Parts: sequence; structure tokens; C-alpha cells
Amino acid sequence: MKHVRLGIVGLGNIGKFHTGYLLDKKIARCELTAVSDAFAPGLEPFKGRPNLKTFATVEEMMDSGAIDAIVIATPHFLHTTIGIEALKKGLHVMVEKPVSAHKADAERLFAVAAQHPKQVFAGMFQMRVEPRYLKIRKAIQSGELGDLVRINWIITDWFRTEAYYASGGWRATWKGEGGGVLLNQCLHQLDMLQWLCGMPARVRGFCQLGRYHNIEVEDNITTYLEWKNGATGVFISSTGEAPGTNRLELCGTRGKIAVENDKITFTKNDADMIEFSRTSKSGFAKPEVWNIDIPFTPSPNPHAVLMQNFVDAILDGTPLIAPGTDGMGSVELANVLLYSSLINQTVELPMDSAAWEKKLTQLIAESRHEKKVIQNTTDDFTKSFNR
Repeated sequence: MKHVRLGIVGLGNIGKFHTGYLLDKKIARCELTAVSDAFAPGLEPFKGRPNLKTFATVEEMMDSGAIDAIVIATPHFLHTTIGIEALKKGLHVMVEKPVSAHKADAERLFAVAAQHPKQVFAGMFQMRVEPRYLKIRKAIQSGELGDLVRINWIITDWFRTEAYYASGGWRATWKGEGGGVLLNQCLHQLDMLQWLCGMPARVRGFCQLGRYHNIEVEDNITTYLEWKNGATGVFISSTGEAPGTNRLELCGTRGKIAVENDKITFTKNDADMIEFSRTSKSGFAKPEVWNIDIPFTPSPNPHAVLMQNFVDAILDGTPLIAPGTDGMGSVELANVLLYSSLINQTVELPMDSAAWEKKLTQLIAESRHEKKVIQNTTDDFTKSFNR
């Protein structure tokens, strides 16, 4: 194979975004040859385009012989079933976030992926190529920040209106989405949290369901995390707070990194704070610091970087930047923080995937929430990128 024929299933916000740069030929050695969506009007803009086929069902697209690889951009619960079927049919698979709606489903998908090692299985976790996070990760891994002791991320500028939640029958429901702000808006931040700092050892979630909106899932959360080395963290988010904040702080024994308003600042200690505390003769002394601005240039289209990597992995065996199996960390965090809140207990990690699946099944069965779907205006959702 010298060229990858790509199909996309799901033509909502993110699916349409991928079609844009693919049709503009931004990805080398790749052509968008097919799209599929169960919502017939979503296919209309793509009908009649040369060398592009449209399909009413993903099964028809996968059986057409028109594609070598598939990008899954459907509602969450379909990621696992479509992913499994695609792998069994010999297709390479790129899954949008989350890789699955819950950990048990992710385990099922990963088990099938392991049975088909010749197929490339990737996840669209584009923040892994964002220069700001690459520089932070380098500072952590090089030891320049010292040992992590505290992580705070407050990201409450996900403001969403009632019209947003009413724009799709699957949105913000247990059955259609499997969660709220954690599983939808915050998946990439949760991926970054565990990519930078590792998975915590235990968590405690405090999640409010429908605090600001007429929905049944969480739209306002404050959570506590604790790592094996004793480091602690707080992760706070909301879709109902305006104007909101997006600030990440990572405190280590050698200083503090803060990310806010597209700026990285590093307040660097001239000595390890633990060692300084042990050896100082003064009760009120502090390590001297340097205040450093870390420059970076945001990537213009990190999604395209991941897509090119996917194509290169198929054609050349290039290592994946974000293997699909790496998506487990963010799914588990989204699940366990909500599960902890619902059972009102601290939960040790790794979480019991069967326990959350049972709880989620109960929430779906007992749901009495009536959702009214209305036609929404076309919004530029790309404003939420590069956060």
C-alpha cells in the first residue's frame, strides 16, 4: 500500500472538522474516500463530490471496499462497537475521544485490537503534540521541576448553553453519552493530567448533576487526587460558569510551572525545597527563585499532526504518538471521579471496571429524564481547541 484511503463515520462537529483538512489535501499519502452518518442531512454537503462516496450506515462503508482505515467520530457508546467491527474487517482504526464510553468497554475494544496486531489502532489525543505540554513534560521528566508535590487544574471556561445540550438527543444523557463534563469536555485535559503526572493512586469526586442545565449528568465538578508518592491534586471543571478560568499549576520540589492565557511561567527554586528545609538554619528562610517565561508557538492544527502520524504508521510502521490503548487513562479518570461522587467514597485505582459498568447500567435503566431536542445554529466549536 502506498496510499491510505480513509473513511469517517460521524459527521458532527469533530467529524466535519476532520473532513475539512482532509479534503484540502493537508495529509500526505492519504485521501478521504468515504463518509458515513445515520443522520441523512449530515451527508448532503458531501454528495456529488468527486472520488468521495457517502453511506447511510457505517456497515455499508466498511464493506464497500472503498476504505483502508476508519476514523470513528460518533457518539461515545458507538466507539467500541464500531471499533471492534472495523478491526475484525481488517481496517486500521483511529478513534476520537473518548476511546470508549467506559472502562469495561475500552477493555473489550483493546482485547480485539490485541488480536489484530497488523492493524494500526490509534487515538485522537492531539494535545500530546501541543508545544506547551511537550515543554512541561520535558521539565518534569528531566528533573528540572523536581519531584511533583501538588497539581491544580481549574478549567471552568467550558461554558455551554441549554441550546448546546438540546442540539442532540444523545448529549448529556447516561444512555447516549455515559457522563457529562468529565467524559466530554475534559477528556483531553484528563489525558494530559495522567500523561504528565502519571495515574493517581486514589481519588475522591464531588460532582453535581444538572447543577446549571436541564440535564441528568454532571456539569460542575470538584475532585481530589492523590499519587503514590504523596503528591496531591485538585481538578475542577464546569460547563455553567462564566467567564470561567483555565489555569494549570504543577508544583515540584524545584519550583512551580503555571499555564494560563497562552503563557507558561516557571518560578524556579535555586535549591530543592525539601533539602533546603532540612539544612537551613533560619526558620523563615526560602530558596531564592528565578522567574522564567517559557516561550512556545501553538500548533496550528494538532489534529492533522496526529492524522499524519496515523497514516505514516500504516504505511511505514512509524511509532504512534497516541496509541489507542493510551486512551484508557483518561476514560478511567472520567469514570472513577464520577463514580466516586455517586457512591460518596474515595476510590483506589485501578478502578473496578465492572462496578462502574453496573452503576452506569443502573443509571440508564432508572433514567426518567425527558430531553427536548431543538435545531441549533452552526457554531465554531474549534474555539475550544488548544486549551
